[in-house]
Amino acid sequence: MARTLKSDKWLLWATLILLGFSLVMVFSASARWSDERFDSQYHLLIKQAAFVGGGLLLLLIGMRVDYHLFRKPAVIWTLVGTTVVLLLAVFAFAPINGTRRWISVPGFTLQPSEIAKLAAVCFTAAILERRMHRINDLRYALLPIGVLVGVLSGLILLQPDFGTSTALTGVVLAMVFAAGLSFRYLAVTGAVLLPLAGVMIYLAPYRWTRFTIFLDPERDPFGAGFQLRQSLIAVGSGGPFGRGFMDGVQKLFYIPEPHSDFIYAVISEELGLIGATVILACFVVIALRGVRASMRAPDRFGSLLALGLTAMLAAQAFVNLSVVIGLLPTKGIPLPFVSNGGSSMLVSLFAMGILLNITQHASAVDADGRVQSVASAVTTEDPLGVRA
Repeated sequence: MARTLKSDKWLLWATLILLGFSLVMVFSASARWSDERFDSQYHLLIKQAAFVGGGLLLLLIGMRVDYHLFRKPAVIWTLVGTTVVLLLAVFAFAPINGTRRWISVPGFTLQPSEIAKLAAVCFTAAILERRMHRINDLRYALLPIGVLVGVLSGLILLQPDFGTSTALTGVVLAMVFAAGLSFRYLAVTGAVLLPLAGVMIYLAPYRWTRFTIFLDPERDPFGAGFQLRQSLIAVGSGGPFGRGFMDGVQKLFYIPEPHSDFIYAVISEELGLIGATVILACFVVIALRGVRASMRAPDRFGSLLALGLTAMLAAQAFVNLSVVIGLLPTKGIPLPFVSNGGSSMLVSLFAMGILLNITQHASAVDADGRVQSVASAVTTEDPLGVRA
């Protein structure tokens, strides 16, 4: 039988440490930029503190609300419907940097694609909970998931935001694979999606430029390769202990908006290998403890939901860190819990709150130390009322 446990302290402390780094390093990375643009070096720090405060409130709400709420049809369909409306609404606002990814209101911008990832995870977990016993019956088990992912990813691609669309699809595929989908179906999916992704990269000049610059950053060091080159200089110049807090050089208008997607480069330069390793270690803890929460969840829905939330956070962190050190082409994806920005911070902390709530309901361990099987959980209703 399941028993109520305290929240996973490792997950909570890893998150709080990352939030501490966020407040300190956003200030360091943005002070000069904020002073130039807003006549106050504390402008972005104050906004980030507000985002962190709001996010912590959402984290507490997520911890207090039973995660089974997110399998109720009314909740999931409201979340999905609201997400679709918001993804359509972005096209009514003026583009920012050539893209339409944000809904802008005075003092705040909302990025609906962040909410879309959470909606996709909840929907997929609810469908798979009931139908994973026939996971290889594609029409019965996967058609509803495929339709939702197609709609959400398609709307995100139109913004355009290739990276977030790819991340959303990847997280859902990870959940489906964990549910037991035959490897041959995954191989076929990969054989279709990878060439399609290649074509989309090639047909969009800016994506193709990013890809070719990734292969050879020195080909255009003062043009398309400038951001990656400066990021690598920042990471490499930090050494073991860094230049010191506030003493970084590359943040001084070399790396564009260093407080955002490339904040890990600033951390590496100012706090060195030690600071960079602490950040990496926190995300490793989140990934490992998230998988542990999935394995110990008292039911199938909790297991799949924990896995999806963990994959959502860990994959985003992996992509961001890989971009900063040149392992992946440049892509504007924030570092969860650390980068400046409201949408990512709020959604990430709410997702962590749900994950922590799942750990509170972790499966009991028997006398031999074996965790009760999640697969033994039985459901008697289709959670979304979807009929294939």
